[in-house]
Amino acid sequence: MRLHDPDRRTFASDNYAGVLPEVLAALADANGGHQVSYGEDEYTGRLRDVIRTEFGARAEVFPVFNGTGANVTALTAMVPRWGAIIATGSAHIHTDEGGAPERVSGLKLLVVPAEQGKLTTAAAETEAWGWGNEHRPQPLALSITQSTELGTVYCPAEVQAIADFAHDRGMAVHMDGARLWNAAAALELPFSAFTTDVGVDVVSLGGTKNGLLGAEAIVVLDPARVDGLHFLRKLNMQLASKMRFASAQLLALFDDGLGLRTAAHANAMAARLRAGLEGVEGIAFSHATEANAVFAELDLDAADRVRERYRFYDWDRAANQVRWMCAFDTTEADVDDFVATVQAALAG
Repeated sequence: MRLHDPDRRTFASDNYAGVLPEVLAALADANGGHQVSYGEDEYTGRLRDVIRTEFGARAEVFPVFNGTGANVTALTAMVPRWGAIIATGSAHIHTDEGGAPERVSGLKLLVVPAEQGKLTTAAAETEAWGWGNEHRPQPLALSITQSTELGTVYCPAEVQAIADFAHDRGMAVHMDGARLWNAAAALELPFSAFTTDVGVDVVSLGGTKNGLLGAEAIVVLDPARVDGLHFLRKLNMQLASKMRFASAQLLALFDDGLGLRTAAHANAMAARLRAGLEGVEGIAFSHATEANAVFAELDLDAADRVRERYRFYDWDRAANQVRWMCAFDTTEADVDDFVATVQAALAG
């Protein structure tokens, strides 16, 4: 029984989109018969091989259910109980995970300001101190998001600078890759070029925002930087018994470049949306549009009129700032109609 209009799309979140047809087919292919549970199946074994091809020969992969679970479990394995993680004020681990890193794992987040959502070494320096001081949580890791929560993308040189800064101080580097596919598509580079090759130690590899169904992964690039992850995944309730279905979905994104194509399409739709509204009176853009997010500033009454037709979220209502997201299934017709709706609302 279908309870929704399958042709209706919004600009609220790429999480609103359904599951890629190729992923549904991969789930069907993985079904039937018996496979060993908890990751000893053929699909998870194949995923390990693919991850090492994409990220490097030392890479280890741990499929999990969701992004919060990936981030919290990864950071818990990277930092002891007395440790702290430096992150930006817009970081998802700080703003949108219900305090999970601190409440579930007891880790302290040291939050710093960021331009365009990017952590810089200058900002990190303000919290990277106090090692050996028993009165201060020990800064032992940095966490960055790629692409960022503000829709911008770190180039490899920016990641390298952050990693060098961290490693010189004995700190590890975590990358929240909820939209890692969008970043790879924007950079037109292989994953290893802006992760393994430039000093990232652990990546949370997203899938849900790019057409998967409850399947993400922790990818360990430097095994020496984690401890107990094999046990922590279970402890954090992120160990799937029928792991073949998570692994089969992740494999589908790597198959024949599917994940990069779908992410590139979402990015292109965001660029089309911005281009359609560039220069329109009454609208300004607060951040660069480098992946699949567009951040705009417009009159709140006009925004609410647009919302009568298309759902989207306020990012900072006090600053008249909204966020528009594109997904793998956003069409040119969707974008053009949305642009026309915004223009009509501003004119009205």
